[in-house]
Formats: sequence, structure tokens, C-alpha cells
Amino acid sequence: MGKIPPSFRSAIANPNLRNSSSLFRPQTPSPSKHPHSPNKHRPQKPPKQNQPPPPLFKSPNLQDAKALFDSIANSSSDPRFPNSLLHSYAAVAASPSDSLAFLRHITQTLPSFSPDRSTFHILLSHQSHSQSLSPIHQTLNLMLSSGLAPDAATADIAVRALCSASRLDHAVQLLKEFASKHCRPDTFTFNHLLKHLCKSRPLSSVYAFIDEMRRDFTLKPDLVTYTILIDNVCNSKNLREATRLVAVLHREGFKPDCFLYNTIMKGYCALSRGSEAIEVYNKMKEQGVEPDLVTYNTLIFGLSKSGRVSEAKKLLRVMAEKGFFPDEVTYTSLMNGMCRKGDAAAALALLAEMEAKGCSPNACTYNTLLHGLCKARLLEKAVEFYGVIKEGGLKLDTAAYATFVRALCRDGRVAEAYEVFDYAVESKSLTDVAAYSTLESTLKWLRKAKEQGLAV
Repeated sequence: MGKIPPSFRSAIANPNLRNSSSLFRPQTPSPSKHPHSPNKHRPQKPPKQNQPPPPLFKSPNLQDAKALFDSIANSSSDPRFPNSLLHSYAAVAASPSDSLAFLRHITQTLPSFSPDRSTFHILLSHQSHSQSLSPIHQTLNLMLSSGLAPDAATADIAVRALCSASRLDHAVQLLKEFASKHCRPDTFTFNHLLKHLCKSRPLSSVYAFIDEMRRDFTLKPDLVTYTILIDNVCNSKNLREATRLVAVLHREGFKPDCFLYNTIMKGYCALSRGSEAIEVYNKMKEQGVEPDLVTYNTLIFGLSKSGRVSEAKKLLRVMAEKGFFPDEVTYTSLMNGMCRKGDAAAALALLAEMEAKGCSPNACTYNTLLHGLCKARLLEKAVEFYGVIKEGGLKLDTAAYATFVRALCRDGRVAEAYEVFDYAVESKSLTDVAAYSTLESTLKWLRKAKEQGLAV
């Protein structure tokens, strides 16, 4: 039986588990003679990354940190040494006040050390988890008393730290404080905060924030700002608002770049509206903006998704004329379109072309083909591609896993479906609950089909 979580084991009592197969037993591999074999470019398992060195300070206890610092304080003549120790301790400190206390201890123990701007930036980067802005204010006051005025980089570090901790209200408040008390934050900081606000705030709230920063602090949106906004509304499928924002962008004196056009095309493609995506592409060329590889990949994906595979394939020639060569994204998008139309054989032929041109398939390619082959009832070929995924240590995506498990169960190969479940969980392709829910629903369908005489 598969490695089912204990909470699920009692729910399984299926006699079909006796229907074992030699397919998943260790076998001596034999070379495939199929012209569309995926063996040619088998993916390699990713190499293990080198482990980072252990942190110097392992305990958040302030007294332990002071004692350790005292023991090594004079062991280095590098002027950056105190900052390195402060950074190491601030990462594990129990509270921002402990980090500030540790800095005071450093300056008292080493009178030759004078905190510089980077010293206070270290503290600010580790003060995002407090429930208030008090530690940040203390650090800024200490910075000012040391003769260092907070600048745009200071604001950027503090605001980014707050955003990373999802403290967006405090990040907005701090940005306004900097603009009114210290210096006007730059557009990099403004846009970073805006991007986080777009993910978690209503669009009306985001627009109100932009208007306030423009009105009260003369911080105006730039091309990146509009790109962030357009990307956000495209992701929410609000393409009418995206069109309005493009008009606003033009009125503000900005010219859309390739990235912005790609963003709008991506929005249309997500809705399978290939015709509108082509219109954006044509307008892009009319405006003298040169398409890039992402442009063509986006169009090929959109056209393939909307069933216009023949038009998508024509773009391969256009790409070549412009000096761009199809990559794994290009080919996988086309294969996806072919599989959606039920033409898995054409997708396999495209895989052979892809490999012949030296472009190696990736996990998405194999999952796309696995899903398409199952839909086309080419189960044995699907099993072959699953073997490649497993051998390469690649992850199964949700759609491919569900379709493959159902195809195996439909063919009476339940034991093999459990093995696929094992791999999906062990490779962390899906959570235990998601993987088992799919398997359980499939087994229920199989039992019902057998009762009705629709399966054997």
C-alpha cells in the first residue's frame, strides 16, 4: 500500500491492491526504439547546494552575546568586523531592543569603533517583526545623534523590511514620515511598497495612496508604477482598467516599453483572447517597440491556449527572422495547445523536433505531455513519460498527477496509482491531503463504475 498518512489509512480497504504490475518494479533499462522517446534528454537531478556556514550567534540571550563578543573583540583589525557581529546577532536577537543594547556594548567595549550608516541599516533590516514603529524610531534617533541623517537608502531598507513582514500599514506610515521629516523616498522604494499594496489592498485604496503621495509629497508615478498597476489589473482579469491605465500613462508623457506590452498581452492570453493579444502586438510594432523572446512566447502561449495552434506555429518563423530561437517555453506552449486539441501525436513529433534542435525538455514539458497522453488514452506512452519525471526527480503538477492517476485506475492498475501517489508526496509535488483526495475520489468513481458494470 502507498505511504498514506495515518489519518487516511482506515479509509482504505480496496481489493484492487492485489492487481500488481511489474511496471514499477526495478528492471534493467532497455533502449527505446520509439521515434518519440523521451530518453534522449533525460533531466538530471538538481545538485545539492553547499550548506551555508553556521551563524556565529546561536542564542538570542543578550548576556551570552556580550560574553562571546568580549572574547573575540580584539581578534580582528578589520573595521567591518563589529558590523558583521552586529548583523549576526541581530538575526537571532529576541527583540530589537536587545540589538540596540548589543550595539551600545560594542561601542563601549571598542572605543575605536564609530558606527557608520551601514551599522544603523543593519539594525533597521532586522526590526520588522516588532508590533510598533518604536524600535525603528529609536534607531533613526540614534542615527541622527551620531551625526548621520537618514537618506533614501535608509528609507528603502526600513520599508522593505516592513513589507517582507507584511506590515504594510506601518510601511505606509514610515514612508510618509520619511517624506515629511527626513528626505523624500525614491521611486524604487515607492514602487516596492506599491507592489505589495496591490497584492493585498483594494484597487481604490492603492489609487488613494498614489494620489496622496503625489499631492502631499510630490512623489509621482513613473513607468514602473504603471507597469505594476497594469500587471495587477491584468492578473485580476480587469483588462478594461488596464486599457484605461495605458491611456493615463500616455497622458503623463510615458511611452510603453516592451515589458509593459508583454504584461498586457499576458493578461489577454490568460483569458484565451488571442485576437486581442495580436492587436496589442501589432500596436507595439506600430509604436516602434521591438518585441523580444518573451513577447513571442506570450503570443504562442495565448494562441495555443485558445486553440489557434497553426497561427502559433507560424510565429516560429517570425521569431527566427528576428533572431530569436524557440526555447523550452516556446515548445511547451505549442505542445500544450496540441494536447488541448487532442493531437498528442503532433505534440510528440514536436518533442522530437525540440530535441533535434538541442533544446532540452523541462519538468513543465514532461507534465504537459503526460497530461495530454492520458487525455488521448495513450497510457503506455504516458507511463514512459512518468518514468522520466521520476528518474529526473522532477515534480508532478496537479493536473498531470490527477489525470495520470485516473487513467491508471480506469485501466485497472490501482497498485500503480498508489505508487504515483507515493512519489507525488515524497517529491513534495502535492500536499498529502491534495494527493490523497484525488486518489480517493478516483477510487470512489472506480467502485461506482464497477457496480454499474462500466468498468472491470
